[in-house]
Amino acid sequence: MTRFPDHFLPGQRPFLIAEMSGNHNGDIDRARRLIDAARDAGADAVKIQTYTADTITMNVDRPEFRLEGGLWAGKTLYELYQEAHTPWDWHEALFAHARDAGIALFSSPFDPTAIDLLESLDTPAYKIASFELIDLPLIAKAAATGKPLIMSTGMASLGEIAEAVAAAQEAGNSNIALLHCVSGYPTPVQDCDLRTIPHMAQAFGLPVGLSDHTMGVAVPVAAVALGAVIIEKHFTLARADGGPDCAFSLEPAEFKAMAEACRIAHAALGDISYALKPSEAGGRTFRRSLYVSRDVAAGTELTDADIRSIRPGLGLAPKHLPDVLGRAAARDLKRGEPVDWTMLGKAP
Repeated sequence: MTRFPDHFLPGQRPFLIAEMSGNHNGDIDRARRLIDAARDAGADAVKIQTYTADTITMNVDRPEFRLEGGLWAGKTLYELYQEAHTPWDWHEALFAHARDAGIALFSSPFDPTAIDLLESLDTPAYKIASFELIDLPLIAKAAATGKPLIMSTGMASLGEIAEAVAAAQEAGNSNIALLHCVSGYPTPVQDCDLRTIPHMAQAFGLPVGLSDHTMGVAVPVAAVALGAVIIEKHFTLARADGGPDCAFSLEPAEFKAMAEACRIAHAALGDISYALKPSEAGGRTFRRSLYVSRDVAAGTELTDADIRSIRPGLGLAPKHLPDVLGRAAARDLKRGEPVDWTMLGKAP
């Protein structure tokens, strides 16, 4: 069973979250298959979203309630969320299925009643979506449960992030992680500004990850290299099946490739070290060093025609060449011998 971490810590192995969102396409069996596929693809957790169209918006056809442009152009907010929501009467079954499948399941609540539902199901954590980051009462209620709280920061100013963190901390929760996020669907790579990740971690003294809406897997891998401890990526069985978020979701093989690449990137970070690594120890033999390049009689003054810097590395280091040239051979020297101090006479 993949266990949700009690705390996220700087430098830890990246925790990989598969965001189901509305990619179940209104089919609970597909939702179960998504949970299984995410586990098999290397996800540490699956995230769903807990809202209904009525808890997140109103059924109103005013201009400000209708979407223009983008993936969902022409829909009202109510129509979009009616299509994309995960029915509340599925939640108990999905949490049970995830336990049986051996993977953590948690959710983003979008109103206080969603938190009540998720508490009744013993969710292991909460995620505050970017669009809800300014809902400080919602954050306070989720934080007051004492469970790990992950907050996405798409569209938020530094001041708004600070307010959200303060709301969670004032509710008694210090177990907070932030996700750098750009709320573009999909997000152009040039908008990512991943250097924000270490800055955010330093600014708030909190672990930071990435909620990513780009196409492909390169951006999450780069984020891990910059210290991201959480990667959240939308997940679908097949983009061809359609769905509200399918256009910027990874298929199982792609998520698996991302998981492997992120974990390799994290392992490669290692520590700050200039020490010789076990894997390179044998290579020292093949560094350059000083060798006798032709037969030399004892007493002969050595010139650059007699001594060369070549591979392998069993002779004196090349830096000693100026100290070798001009000295007399202490004995007969044979071509191909590594130079050492015993074959040299006193310095003039």
